[in-house]
Amino acid sequence: MDNVIDLRSDTVTRPTDAMRTAMARAEVGDDVFGDDPAVNALQERVAQLLGFRAALFVSSGTQSNLCALLSHCGRGEEYIAGSNAHLYSHEGGGAAALGGIQPQPLPHQEDGTLDLADIEAAVKPDDPHFARSRLLCLENTFSGTVIAPEYVQAATALARKHQLATHLDGARLFNAAVAGDGDPYEGARKIAEQFDSVSVCFSKGLGAPVGSVLLGSPEFIGEARRWRKALGGGMRQAGVLAAAASYALDHHVRRLADDHANAALFAEILDGVPGLEVGPARTNMVFARPVPGVTPPDLVERLAARGVLGTGGRPQIRFVFHLDVSRADAERAAHLVRETLAAAAA
Repeated sequence: MDNVIDLRSDTVTRPTDAMRTAMARAEVGDDVFGDDPAVNALQERVAQLLGFRAALFVSSGTQSNLCALLSHCGRGEEYIAGSNAHLYSHEGGGAAALGGIQPQPLPHQEDGTLDLADIEAAVKPDDPHFARSRLLCLENTFSGTVIAPEYVQAATALARKHQLATHLDGARLFNAAVAGDGDPYEGARKIAEQFDSVSVCFSKGLGAPVGSVLLGSPEFIGEARRWRKALGGGMRQAGVLAAAASYALDHHVRRLADDHANAALFAEILDGVPGLEVGPARTNMVFARPVPGVTPPDLVERLAARGVLGTGGRPQIRFVFHLDVSRADAERAAHLVRETLAAAAA
């Protein structure tokens, strides 16, 4: 179907012509030997930008988070994370399957945070009956919601009090930074520098075709590099991919504000539409819940037939805005949702 508006995820973005040109011109080497200049330049740049001493380019956010978990925790040890955190619920149980690492999931609060009292209660005593608590994992943004800086400060301070390391799944770190005040690069650094390790994804809103960067100390990144190799993630002439990420850093960070504005417009047009409960835009995401009589999977199927793609299970549908969706697309998609609901109710 022509003119499909794909709102399933910001992972569906395609590299722009200018990004493809940058990829084609990349100077490359063998990254497993550490001599790909484009990869090395990206790693050094992201580390400096976000306030870390070392960084590692990997194939995906899932691999980045898994390398972090395997580097922070040993077999029989434990990480604490939200029950809906991506690295717990959507990454195939890799830490348990491959590292023997036990997750300790905690419920999320309405704002996406973990209750500090729940975190403290989850930390295990030094007793052979229990797994050793080693790591606290947070996510920002979480389902599009920006986690407040004051909360991040309090949670990471609590982790340090209990000698836990801290990891940030910052797949959409720059969305969180753009949503704040001031320079987004400085905002990203202020969020990231409170953690021992951070994962940043380039293949979501930033629009690169592949890749994430894991940040930490030189010792931590050295361990993560070993795990990357063991996981089959050692890439050779990866500079063509690193060049896309570098281009995204130059050209696609500030424009994330356009995605946020388009999400807000979409939510505004749908506000009050009969048959649909629409929440406020969360950076570049909008969540909608059909009223009884139309299930989310049914509505997703009906919308797909009209050329609007979303993701829906129970109880809601998610629409994600990105650089391949214009303001006109956002308006058109919202009106198609209205028409589809009206047809379903007829």
